[in-house]
Amino acid sequence: MTTTLDRRLAAVLALPLALALAGCANPGDGGDVPASGRAAEPGGPTEPVSSTPEPTPPTASATAAPAPAASSGRRPLSATDLPTLRPPTGPPRHPTDQRKSNVLAGRISHGGAGPCYTLVTDDGQEHALYGPDQGTWPAGTWVRVTVGPPPAGVECGPGRLVGLLRIERVA
Repeated sequence: MTTTLDRRLAAVLALPLALALAGCANPGDGGDVPASGRAAEPGGPTEPVSSTPEPTPPTASATAAPAPAASSGRRPLSATDLPTLRPPTGPPRHPTDQRKSNVLAGRISHGGAGPCYTLVTDDGQEHALYGPDQGTWPAGTWVRVTVGPPPAGVECGPGRLVGLLRIERVA
């Protein structure tokens, strides 16, 4: 008696599992999925089969072109193309990188304990930096500096005089 009950219970529990697996079957392999629940097959109808015809939506104009069909036979989500950029006609006329005008990078050519230093940037420009209490910076050190307006009445050597607000070593 217990064995019969165990078999019946196993059969009842196996039934939902079998139904779930049948629902996951590929529609093209002859599974028991109704035609209305199947995905559109190539060359087949694109809409589910219905016993009552559905009304067609009104069109804006009789001369309007039909929406282009996607390769799968379905209508695309949008009838308009995405906007694209045209290819450039040449190189940009102005630099496209957004760079702060008060930040310079280069090598200290005349250093020391300050307050005057000389910075040479990659393009060869010399800048005379004036900044009290900025520390000792030996010649040859690569740095990034934040500069401000030049101080009045100060001479710090060759190059364009600027005020030194911040200095940091770069690798």
